[in-house]
Amino acid sequence: MTERSGPLVSVVLPTYGRPDYLVKAVRSVATQTYDPLELVVVDDCSPQPVEPQLSNVSRDGLERFEVRRHAQNLGANAARNTGIAAAKGEFVAFLDDDDQWYPEKIRRQVSTFDEAPDGTGVVYTGSQFVDEHDRPVGVSVRDLSGDITRELLCGASVGSFTRLMVRRNLLERVGRLDESLPGWQDRDLNIRLSRFCRYEPVPEPLVIHRRGTHTQIGDDYEGKRDVAYPEFVEKHRPLAATFGPDVERRFLAVQTLALAKSALTNGYTRAARRHAVEALGHDPTYVEAYVYLLFTLDSGLYRVAKRVKRTAERALGSRQTDGSDELDSAAR
Repeated sequence: MTERSGPLVSVVLPTYGRPDYLVKAVRSVATQTYDPLELVVVDDCSPQPVEPQLSNVSRDGLERFEVRRHAQNLGANAARNTGIAAAKGEFVAFLDDDDQWYPEKIRRQVSTFDEAPDGTGVVYTGSQFVDEHDRPVGVSVRDLSGDITRELLCGASVGSFTRLMVRRNLLERVGRLDESLPGWQDRDLNIRLSRFCRYEPVPEPLVIHRRGTHTQIGDDYEGKRDVAYPEFVEKHRPLAATFGPDVERRFLAVQTLALAKSALTNGYTRAARRHAVEALGHDPTYVEAYVYLLFTLDSGLYRVAKRVKRTAERALGSRQTDGSDELDSAAR
């Protein structure tokens, strides 16, 4: 065993039924330019156990490698909780099984923790988006820092789990990830974490996030409508209200419009229109809600807007710095 050059980082990787993507994800962890690293893969009862499929993947860059398998499918947050419970590192980094990391991702995050002000508990990175054929389709770099609770409640975002590195003792403080939510799981965790710590960005796209036709957590509009939305609002509306009525109204509008986006993405145009109108009822100053209301009146316009945006991203390398959602990220 070589002498450690820094604090141990635990990587938690939940997976279900995507072995080809999973192998790439594991390789991107094993080839990080930082040590020491441990990797906990949590197989959420995939149709075929994933451990044999990883037997030929090199683990030379890892201090520890473990695969845990659920006896039944419990969902992504349950799998993350299993991984967190098994983690031994000072920091925990999350990786979804259809994403990958650039080799310097962990090193850059640990360095940012070293240089960040006291009280920093989360460091997040930018993301390179690719399509199902691994072709680049855009870049997202966000710059929220410090105490960001208010911004998160008003719709800002630091991105998906795959971008995050969190102090493990902070995860223990805020409690388990909410296993009941079928959507907006990253939003929920970030709001809870932000109440106890500062955030710092790494303004570089060090994550490869795949957009495509494969099934993703956010595809479940009905789950959002019937479970995630009422639970999310009940959980976080009191916090939003402490910032004043304007923030409470914007919080409600943002979450209702998120439901509209999910409905529209999944073909529920009438429901999307109703949610967009409801969002404007909460906050008539919410300009984005007017845009999506227009999309619900002409679904062809929505498809054209998405196509134009993706074409522009490929041509120009679109970079987001304001924390806003992309047209087709309503799944999160």
